[in-house]
Amino acid sequence: MKRIPVVRSLFLIIALALLAGCAGDSGSNSTAALDAKNVNLIFVVSPDLDYQAPGDISPDTANLTSQGLQRSLMLATYLKQQVLGTKNVTGIYTLAPMTHLQTANKYPDMTAIGYIQQFALLNQYTLPVDSNGATYTSNSYPLNAAYAPGSVPNGVDLPSAYCPDCTGLDFNNSGGNNDALAAGIISKKTPGYYVFSAPWKTISALMTAINTQNGYSLNLPATYQGPNHVYAISIPSSGNASLVTYNSNLKPPATYPVLPSPVASTACTHSQQPYFSTSRIGGVDGAVIPANINKNQRVYIVRHAEAHPDLNNKYENGSFVAAGQWRALDLPNVLRGKISPNMVYSIDPSQWFKAYSNFSYVRPSLTVLPYAIANNLPYHLVSNFQLGDSNTARLASDFFFTGGTLSNQTILLAWESSRIKPLINALLASYGGDSSLPLLPTKWPSVDYDTVWTVKIDAQGNLTVDNDLCEGIDTTKLPDTAPLF
Repeated sequence: MKRIPVVRSLFLIIALALLAGCAGDSGSNSTAALDAKNVNLIFVVSPDLDYQAPGDISPDTANLTSQGLQRSLMLATYLKQQVLGTKNVTGIYTLAPMTHLQTANKYPDMTAIGYIQQFALLNQYTLPVDSNGATYTSNSYPLNAAYAPGSVPNGVDLPSAYCPDCTGLDFNNSGGNNDALAAGIISKKTPGYYVFSAPWKTISALMTAINTQNGYSLNLPATYQGPNHVYAISIPSSGNASLVTYNSNLKPPATYPVLPSPVASTACTHSQQPYFSTSRIGGVDGAVIPANINKNQRVYIVRHAEAHPDLNNKYENGSFVAAGQWRALDLPNVLRGKISPNMVYSIDPSQWFKAYSNFSYVRPSLTVLPYAIANNLPYHLVSNFQLGDSNTARLASDFFFTGGTLSNQTILLAWESSRIKPLINALLASYGGDSSLPLLPTKWPSVDYDTVWTVKIDAQGNLTVDNDLCEGIDTTKLPDTAPLF
């Protein structure tokens, strides 16, 4: 007779233990996907120089190593399958790179945005593609990385307006903007999966603010647990939030990623852009070498990866689509032996534009990020003018080709296609010359992602421009889905 109460007590203890484990507040690792009926705030800790696994970050460039890139690619699959249970993400918010400068050279933190890009490409996003209501769905979820008011760092050009719905994270949480972003998501009570990618300092502070401001009393991690840990604050309609912790246990190799299948190659036939070459030699045909022109410089200019998959090329979310990931990851391979830059440049991905929706313009910078990683090259962002300025061509020409800062350098530059030829033309025009000296035709074919323009300035300042090179990737044969790792 006395055994029955004992058995019942044991069952009660076990049940309470299971409930406590489900709540996730103990910090134990979960293997169950998050509940789609909840508001799920998911925190991905990107590595930086202060908090990383050994070998994930280059101490020279503060960028991902091949090992770190491998981890990000593998983590994307884990997030999609294990944390989201294959469901579609609802929002992705990543660090504005210029808010976190590292090393004495002040390299921007491109790691957080690069760390979550593969995951974004495993999710679908539908956008209008004309004014009649037609839509297109692609494998590419937009990354929110724009500046919020008060978060623009010194030296970065202030936008004429701030994006109302595509802001990202500020490393230092200036003005409490990160907290306000999360609070807005929580207050709307829209179920889904909201992913935040940033270094540990930013993620830890954000989780603490959410916990404190909402009185959740969650047992948050007090210290950095490593790059394989993913945290989620899951909020049901009742408002009783729980902390769910995941450990992916990833062990990435130290070698550069190998794509699951070869990328189809193509010859440089100049079928999209006819071969073009022109020079500006001081004293020839009226050309005059500008007094402040750089010397001994070479710049290879590429367009961003594939971005507009619909028939009329109107799909626009600021990033490239899944097909573009094949190109971006293969760039180190296809450009090997063709170019030898010693640094990489692109436009600040925290700049934003408006098409049928607002978006952070991340794709040029993400296109050449793998190349910088594979070759351990310094990565710089142009942030002292807006890509959308009316005089961008002259500003970009002056930035890259005058003043001497980039003399004696060889640069790989990723830029927006419609602004590449105007940039080069502004440089050509600065030499003057008579009417026999041609400028580039300004139109860039919408389906051309392969052409490489080369700008060379010699020791005297004489200029040569041509499009002899191409990447050599057949855009028509790239898969519509991202490579899986």
